[in-house]
Amino acid sequence: MKLSSPETHAVLSIAGSDPSGGAGVQADLKTFAVLGVYGCAAITCLTAQNTQGVSATLPVDPDFVRQQIHLVLNDLPITHVKTGMIYSGAIAEAVGEALADFKGEIICDPVMMASDGHDLLRPDAGGSFTRHLVSHATVLTPNIPELTLLSGHDCSRQEEARMAGLSLFDQFENLQAVVVKGGHQNEQRDEITDTLLLRPTGADAHRILQQSHRRIETSNTHGTGCTFASAFAAFHLLTGNYEISFQRAVNFIDQLLKRGASLTIGKGHGSLPHHLYIP
Repeated sequence: MKLSSPETHAVLSIAGSDPSGGAGVQADLKTFAVLGVYGCAAITCLTAQNTQGVSATLPVDPDFVRQQIHLVLNDLPITHVKTGMIYSGAIAEAVGEALADFKGEIICDPVMMASDGHDLLRPDAGGSFTRHLVSHATVLTPNIPELTLLSGHDCSRQEEARMAGLSLFDQFENLQAVVVKGGHQNEQRDEITDTLLLRPTGADAHRILQQSHRRIETSNTHGTGCTFASAFAAFHLLTGNYEISFQRAVNFIDQLLKRGASLTIGKGHGSLPHHLYIP
């Protein structure tokens, strides 16, 4: 849907909080701001974490999550929703109920596990997460491990990942686009390939767009997935075009990784330097 006046619209992030500022709603709001869109946030879970990892999680009461979302949707001109860390089945159900009548874009980043191995989605919450949230999504942005869990297919090779992504269109009727983030695939290679898969229209076959870029050696990768999904949401708000949003989001992340490569941000995996972005 092409938006005639994107400056009057807003995007809502529904995600966890990261006190180190690298991921979650903090990364989302930074991304929205530097890309020139108005951002809002409903918090699903508090975390105690820094660049060295997640120490503890404290989920927000599901009814309070629902109330946050309802109040924002009833007041602000939200056209896009981006979801991140959901944590529990009860929160997934609350989010799904709150978004049941939402007619805009829902960009779902299926956050399941932190890079340090800490669960960001409870092991018993997968069914509720899929039923109440993924089923509402118009766009999914999984990395390779997340795509493996969502599709139930082996995604170790690029062609297998592509077929797994295409299979999601058969499972979820609202789904219009899947972005397969390739950073976890062939990690020994110098090149990363990200893939956009679009639902076929009419008799047309699936539309597939790939973008390759050099793998950047840096320890400042914390929040990359959150930031990518938020950038995709922001660019789609501005352009109304999945292909352009994909290309610009890939380039946005690439620039932040390059600008942060020589920096020391914390004692572990530092965050992306959103503040250094140059349009």
